[in-house]
Amino acid sequence: MKKNSIIYKMKMYFTAAFLLILNCYVATAQYPASKQALTEKQRAITLISLFTAKGDLTKLRQAINSGLDAGLTINESKEVLVHLYAYCGFPRSIQGLNALMATLEERKAKGLKDNMGREATLLPKDTNKYESGWKNLAKLGGRPENGPIEKPTSGYGAFSPEIDRFLKEHLFADLFSRDVLTFAERELVTVSVLIVLGSGVEPMLGSHMDLAMKQGITKDQLEEVLTIVEKSVSKADADAARIVLASRN
Repeated sequence: MKKNSIIYKMKMYFTAAFLLILNCYVATAQYPASKQALTEKQRAITLISLFTAKGDLTKLRQAINSGLDAGLTINESKEVLVHLYAYCGFPRSIQGLNALMATLEERKAKGLKDNMGREATLLPKDTNKYESGWKNLAKLGGRPENGPIEKPTSGYGAFSPEIDRFLKEHLFADLFSRDVLTFAERELVTVSVLIVLGSGVEPMLGSHMDLAMKQGITKDQLEEVLTIVEKSVSKADADAARIVLASRN
């Protein structure tokens, strides 16, 4: 009897163990590991970019508040708005900065103390900005930074050497060298604004989606950006950008 009892208990043990393993397998199949999500700071950067580009100052101030609550520093918030002028123009950028200043005054009146954060490291005065911008662009794209510095021989850069120089010396040297934001955060800003600029900039949107992923932003996170766009700004813009994202490797 004692031997039968032991065998019975062993059978029950192995049966329970098998069922536990089976349940874990089924649960994993039904509920796969969660996708990598945007952080609260990244969501705030996205929303600040979207509402600045659209000129929705009421929602922008709400997004600024949420960003500061999520840990964005004042200088990081300001840098997002400064970066935006290169893609949606000075008027939108300046209005965004005005919204930030007004929001900070309101928060100060409520007794909230926001972190100023670090200042940007400035380029040395003797920097060759064209070379610096070229290297930043190479770094963004995951290419060697020590290659020969070559100017365009075709396309818009050859047709208009001025715009090529402005892009390299100002956008990719002056702006991207300001290390208050990471390259990944700057690309998140850029992708967000290009989405809501609408039709006509799909090639640039696709290129910057590629650069964002080179900098560690995942495709899942870009899909989350599109969900934010759909819920907060425009389903049409989000759907158009989904087509662009689907075409990327």
